[in-house]
Amino acid sequence: MTTSESPDGGVATVHDLLAEGVRGRRVLVRADLNVPLDGQRITDDGRVRASLPTLSALVAAGARVVIAAHLGRPKGVPEEKFSLAPVAARLGELLGVEVAAAQDVVGPSAKAVVGGLADGAVALLENVRFDPRETSKDEAERGALARELADLVGPDGAFVSDGFGVVHRKQASVYDVARLLPHYAGELVLAEVTVLRRLTEEPARPYAVVLGGAKVSDKLAVIENLLTKVDRLLIGGGMAYTFLKARGHEVGRSLLQTDQLEAVRGFIAEAERRGVELVLPVDVLAATEFAPDADVEVVSSDAIPADREGLDIGPRTRELFADRLADAATVFWNGPVGVFEFAAFAEGTRAVATALVEGKAFSVVGGGDSAAAVRALGLPEDGFSHISTGGGASLEFLEGKVLPGVAVLED
Repeated sequence: MTTSESPDGGVATVHDLLAEGVRGRRVLVRADLNVPLDGQRITDDGRVRASLPTLSALVAAGARVVIAAHLGRPKGVPEEKFSLAPVAARLGELLGVEVAAAQDVVGPSAKAVVGGLADGAVALLENVRFDPRETSKDEAERGALARELADLVGPDGAFVSDGFGVVHRKQASVYDVARLLPHYAGELVLAEVTVLRRLTEEPARPYAVVLGGAKVSDKLAVIENLLTKVDRLLIGGGMAYTFLKARGHEVGRSLLQTDQLEAVRGFIAEAERRGVELVLPVDVLAATEFAPDADVEVVSSDAIPADREGLDIGPRTRELFADRLADAATVFWNGPVGVFEFAAFAEGTRAVATALVEGKAFSVVGGGDSAAAVRALGLPEDGFSHISTGGGASLEFLEGKVLPGVAVLED
């Protein structure tokens, strides 16, 4: 994708749409408003705030804005716990305008709410995943929903793709509707792709990547691709124990994917062949159980007791990771390096984040749990160069995959 503001330069952007004029026109915006909820309370509104630049610009220009978004993973039917109603309220507060919440996706309520929009007004459709056609593998089924979404904005309508967290999905409100309406990239999608291209096209060196999270299997392809691009690869989180086991260490009851050991041994050999520095934990916090108040001891990573499991990197590893990040010019971080949700096992993740805040690198937090950790631990968001809204999309981009929701904008 090019970030040119001219259609002749590649993808048309929301700036082009605004230049054409949107007053009185209905504009369908696919946003990513998939926020964590505690009952009806939003616990992290980062994705809502990330959607504001595009939405605010459209509102200010007099567009009649219709937002499609999802929340959670409903099974294609309405579920009250996944309703976007609390998000509509928070979005209205941040935008400074009332957001009319439809009670369905493309049904009578949606049609009435959208039909009643005035210039500069906003409507939020109900969770688009309440309609099973949104995520259907059948192109005809997705196409049918896409046509109904397009009909909501009418013949002079437009589509703005601004939900980066879903652009790796071939779904009706992400991909198929873009084939039916004049389509434009929103501010968030433009910013995300620009940043990720900076990571893949001649990044400043040394280039270090920190990968955490639970499972190696979730990151096989991205590790394989990164080994051709990075100078240092730091591994933490649950996935580190499969690496430690592959190096011949016993890991007790720590999370272990035995079916991935051969692949990990291949990664270790490839890193050595390419001269990539592979940094693994040298000590861990070993707990008697997976619980916030478990009995804990710091042990060497090659001496984890058989009756304990590692839940965080230890103090020596925190220092090691910070040292290996201190002189980096580019850093990408995806995945916490410990169970940060428990205060006793949050210090490793805090140490990684703090090293990025205090360092001089172009630092990118790869969305998902990493972004949640930054906010949960009270770290300054402006201390990072970029915090992505899309963990899965970021990883697939770094794998070198084509993102359908981006590719369709280039048509």
